[in-house]
Amino acid sequence: MADSAGDWAPFPDLSLQYHKDRPEEAVGARTQGEIRETHRRPGHPPSRASSAPVTGFPPDAFRRDDEAPDAEFYSFPRLVTHIDDGAIAAVTQLYRELFPAGGAVLDLMSSWVSHLPPEVTYRRVVGLGMNAEELAANPRLAAWVVHDLNEEPRLPFADGEFDGAGLCVSVDYLVRPVEVLRDLARVVRVGGRVVITFSNRCFPTKAIALWHVLDDAGHVELVARYLAEAGGWTGIEMLDRSPAGGGDPLFAVVGVRG
Repeated sequence: MADSAGDWAPFPDLSLQYHKDRPEEAVGARTQGEIRETHRRPGHPPSRASSAPVTGFPPDAFRRDDEAPDAEFYSFPRLVTHIDDGAIAAVTQLYRELFPAGGAVLDLMSSWVSHLPPEVTYRRVVGLGMNAEELAANPRLAAWVVHDLNEEPRLPFADGEFDGAGLCVSVDYLVRPVEVLRDLARVVRVGGRVVITFSNRCFPTKAIALWHVLDDAGHVELVARYLAEAGGWTGIEMLDRSPAGGGDPLFAVVGVRG
């Protein structure tokens, strides 16, 4: 299914406790500190109530339980995957469909694996992330840079340098997402796509408050709002690519550089 961004529902009340009263659940050995949240069944589109377009976010929307520097949190490598094999395959299929073979691809908030289709050759794949050891271990990267987007949302790349960009299971950690996505439009050529994917897992102390009070449908709409607020992106689509057989859900928001 696909849904196009348009009318926005109002944000929830952030005065609510956003995760301290919610049970954390052990979710296998993929990573320490993840949580599983309620998710809707695959094939059910995000609900979208009509309201006036959003031009701002609630107070404290981007606060986090752990406001210590992110460089400290990511100082040791986590050579693990954060979603299961079915969800990873869904990410790879999206990349297969939307990133041009032979193009230059930016893997934003990257780690030791990029989930790009193994049979597709790209002219250049560049990773931007928070841990040098993770990035150095990624066999798909021709180049990489350690860069904290929460400290500096401007990307260290030239205008129009990339033919597409992926941001996999990390958008919930951005405290300045609109600024990041606005500058991402600068470094992606006209007609290139951004593919933002996410599931129902996170490091709870580093995810923003607004992420914790929204359900899966709310996450999809929130990320679509980020792109709309950023400007420079057209044809914004909200997708549910959750595997039919169950397991981790997989959602995506895709935009085209206008």
